[in-house]
Amino acid sequence: MSQKKLTINNVAQALLKCGLIGDEQYRDVVARGDAQAARLQSHQQSGYSRRSNQLSDQLSPAEVISSFNLEIPGGHGRVLSEDAITETIAAALRMEYVKIDPLKLDLEVVTTHIPRPFALKHLIVPIAERNGEVIIAVADPFNDEVIRDLEQARQISVRRVLASQSDILKILREFFGFRASVLAAESEASTQIDLGNLEQFVRMKGQGEIDSSDQHIVAAVEFLLQYAFDQRASDIHIEPKREKTLIRLRVDGVLHNIHTVPRQLHPPIVSRIKMLARLDLAEKRRPQDGRIKTSHKGKETELRISTLPVAFGEKVVIRIFDPDILMQDLDQAGFYPREYQLYNAFIRKPNGIILVTGPTGSGKTTTLYSSLRALSSPDVNIVTVEDPIEMVMEEFNQVGVQSQIGVTFGTVLRNILRQDPDIIMIGEIRDRETADNAVQAALTGHLVLSTLHTNDAPSSVTRLIDLGVPSFLISSTVIGIIAQRLVRKICTHCAQEQFLTDEEIANLQLEPGEYRVYRGEGCSECRGTGYKGRTGIFEVMDFSDAVKGMLTDQLDLSTLAAAARADGLVPLRQVAIRKMLEGVTTYEEVIAVT
Repeated sequence: MSQKKLTINNVAQALLKCGLIGDEQYRDVVARGDAQAARLQSHQQSGYSRRSNQLSDQLSPAEVISSFNLEIPGGHGRVLSEDAITETIAAALRMEYVKIDPLKLDLEVVTTHIPRPFALKHLIVPIAERNGEVIIAVADPFNDEVIRDLEQARQISVRRVLASQSDILKILREFFGFRASVLAAESEASTQIDLGNLEQFVRMKGQGEIDSSDQHIVAAVEFLLQYAFDQRASDIHIEPKREKTLIRLRVDGVLHNIHTVPRQLHPPIVSRIKMLARLDLAEKRRPQDGRIKTSHKGKETELRISTLPVAFGEKVVIRIFDPDILMQDLDQAGFYPREYQLYNAFIRKPNGIILVTGPTGSGKTTTLYSSLRALSSPDVNIVTVEDPIEMVMEEFNQVGVQSQIGVTFGTVLRNILRQDPDIIMIGEIRDRETADNAVQAALTGHLVLSTLHTNDAPSSVTRLIDLGVPSFLISSTVIGIIAQRLVRKICTHCAQEQFLTDEEIANLQLEPGEYRVYRGEGCSECRGTGYKGRTGIFEVMDFSDAVKGMLTDQLDLSTLAAAARADGLVPLRQVAIRKMLEGVTTYEEVIAVT
């Protein structure tokens, strides 16, 4: 690649040389490249564009070639991505390639070294600062003059790395947008009065905090939500500290620090979120719960908001319910064939109780919602009782528990039976009254789905007995119990083969031998964690005649568990080990989760 400009032709040549495209694909790209670029450009200008009008409208050769969706020869169906093309360009030019991980960027570094207009015009973004050197990601590897001007003007030493144009545009939009909003709000906030200081003089007209409708705060919250959606986050934590506010995202079950915000902006950010969730803005001493319905990429997304007074203000947690995750097809959830067939048979029964058990965050709600969706049809009446309603679904009749006005699981269940339901979902059986009502509903011909907080399937039976349900009623109403957990999946892009050590084999109580497993080395796709996405593991206990024969009020748990295993139950640990040996998850996840 000797020319001083990236073109579709010379990039295609580099790809051909590396074996990422074949001869026929190369000829196709060269013949149709310019026409494809023009078509994409006109589509971008006429319709919705992912770029604002301030951002570069020029498509890069990597973007144009990736739009052909070319299959990599011998790549098992993998399609040539913009990142793979950019990495090839970097290798051909002997430059370092970087896949920009937004969760690892420092907002200060990104936004303070280069003025926004300059960064937008030349598509460059600072991504790190080490030993007095600023590392700048560029989309154009031949922008020597731009970098020289920057070094002279800002008196900094620059090291260039190559990144995809899409990544750079995304960072410029999200980080500069968030930063601009925060700085503008901060400059306005500096004239406001600090109500946290009890000795502060207060003007009678002063509001004491930025109005929650302030445009900069509105923009900052908007950027934050979009950023969380893009990172596949399940939760956003906004935590007030003594000097600043910390913003963290939970991705695949792990929390990541992403931003710090000036302390004085915490109240207006919280007020904006509370306003969107229709919470009481004036109430800061009590916990509150609310919800926001929004859309992302054309799909409705539900946000559940929880506020909690802590030492330095109100902590806010936003739980993101992605409908694609919450409403999966059951056969995509991670069941093995035996467990899937059993569970499918459970939910097709006309009446009885099905229990889903596991700790908080083990995916119980996903399983229940997915089950209800599988059962939903015009000829059945599905009623749910939840605390709170996780996600509003039009197909179900959902009732939210409001204990402060006496609307509890128990009281709602008594009334639900007059609503002619076919299927009832109870958010959780947590007391004697709810358990009794669930049993009565099952005895009167209804299918009841609910959750319990127990570690495995057999111990759910002893939990029901502890709640006061007689063993003969358990055996006549309970159809089956499933215990579940979520394990992180190994990133397929950096999975490396290895073997279990003798110590690991002993810990898992496996027969001595050679066991091949996989671990993620950590790459740009998985943000260096070695994991990407999660899958369910399920322990399914069928209430067969053999299991029912064990049920007495003086139940011995170990005897019941042995009978269930003899009847075909595969314990969670064994299911997790099977996932590990299949290369889905790691030894560490098996130990941590089971």
